[in-house]
Amino acid sequence: MKTQAYLVTGASAGIGAAIARALLEAGRQVVNIDYRLPADPPAGLVSFQADLTDQARTEAVARQVTEAYDIVGLVNNAGATRPGTADTASMADLDYVVNLHLRTALILTQAVLPSMRAAGFGRIVNMASRAALGKPERVVYSATKAGLIGMTRTLAMELGGDGITVNAIGPGPIATDLFMKSNPEGAPQTQRIINSIVVKRLGTPEDVARAAMFFLAPENGFVTGQVLYVCGGTTLGVAPV
Repeated sequence: MKTQAYLVTGASAGIGAAIARALLEAGRQVVNIDYRLPADPPAGLVSFQADLTDQARTEAVARQVTEAYDIVGLVNNAGATRPGTADTASMADLDYVVNLHLRTALILTQAVLPSMRAAGFGRIVNMASRAALGKPERVVYSATKAGLIGMTRTLAMELGGDGITVNAIGPGPIATDLFMKSNPEGAPQTQRIINSIVVKRLGTPEDVARAAMFFLAPENGFVTGQVLYVCGGTTLGVAPV
């Protein structure tokens, strides 16, 4: 009999790593798929290396994971920004984020459905973004994150009868290593971002992980098809009521 596990993509660092740690602390078996292996993995984390923009490799690693584990929780977290405007965004940028955010989410969802249906239980969390509501210089990124919200809502409708919930999280500015590399502490642009946030601080990966743990909890089976913005209030006046 295979071990039940939770699959988190992009769990080698940042938000994904925080979600993986929270799940491990809750006693769950956690599997990570990322383009690079974690430098200092927490005890119990099982990692598979894969470029999730490569369809064949994504499908192959999905088979490896599902042959070894019964996946009952999936967090489609891996992502990339690919900044660009209407004038500068390239088709290569668009292809990259569509493949990473949308195609990978669908491949992995389809791969884990048999184990979730067999268990009569499943939790899927898709990592969207506050940018899905619109953000300058993020034309391809925001489009795919909005698409992920649409996918979330449709999957929730299709899978609810199987005991599977599907929800999305829309992080705002989160102080990951990648974010801080572009927005160093004390830099004027970083302070401008902080000033625009209602709670006057950047979010942390752990802020997002706590939201993910709510959606992943077995007892939260009556919440599905929803988007939770973990954004410090930056969606106020923008997101629909």
